Amino acid sequence: MSHPQGEQTSYKIKVESVEVDGGKTLEIRSLLDRMQFSDDEGIAEALGISSAQWPLFGLVWPSEQKLANLMQKWVLPLGPILEIGCGLALASLVIHRRLGDITASDCHPLTEAFLKHNLALNDLPAMKYSVGHWFRDNPYLGRFSLIIGSDVLYDRMYPANLAQFIQLHALPSSQVLIVDPNRGNSSEFCKIMKNNGFTLTQSMLKGPLFDYSPYRGRLLNFIRDEG
Repeated sequence: MSHPQGEQTSYKIKVESVEVDGGKTLEIRSLLDRMQFSDDEGIAEALGISSAQWPLFGLVWPSEQKLANLMQKWVLPLGPILEIGCGLALASLVIHRRLGDITASDCHPLTEAFLKHNLALNDLPAMKYSVGHWFRDNPYLGRFSLIIGSDVLYDRMYPANLAQFIQLHALPSSQVLIVDPNRGNSSEFCKIMKNNGFTLTQSMLKGPLFDYSPYRGRLLNFIRDEG
């Protein structure tokens, strides 16, 4: 697929319709496949993003679809909400469409540009976006009453850093929802979250995705009440 007029890139894209619960769809501009790569100026490399990791932000992943489905019906808090490692930000788009106070965050240098395109594709107004780098300081990010994420524990290096990031950006009384496709790195993450005052409940997530492929994973629901 060609790029919007005036945009010159070395990666290929596609636009697909992604259905979320309730029969509502989102038009999503994504990378054509996980073979795409473009980092001529080394911006992603300087952020610690390898060539193998580079395309992951720009694909529609199963766990993100499940998170978007949950957010279609979830009772949203009045306080601010943050999606971590948002990638194409399906869940954030659902919350934004429901008028929730959502901020999407990621560390990939192209995430914000793709988000702006997808907001336009779905006739949605501007959404808050902030860089959220789990291994670095994020002084302008703020703190949130609900933090959500999907398939964010795919690397064994991530649990400790992600838990520390959440500790810095979760309000004293807050909730954290992580959709995890049963990866082995979640046990360490859950242990650190418990040490940080969060109580965990888990529930299985099954059922087909928008393309009718099967899904099996868990919702990790952390709650901390220091009111």
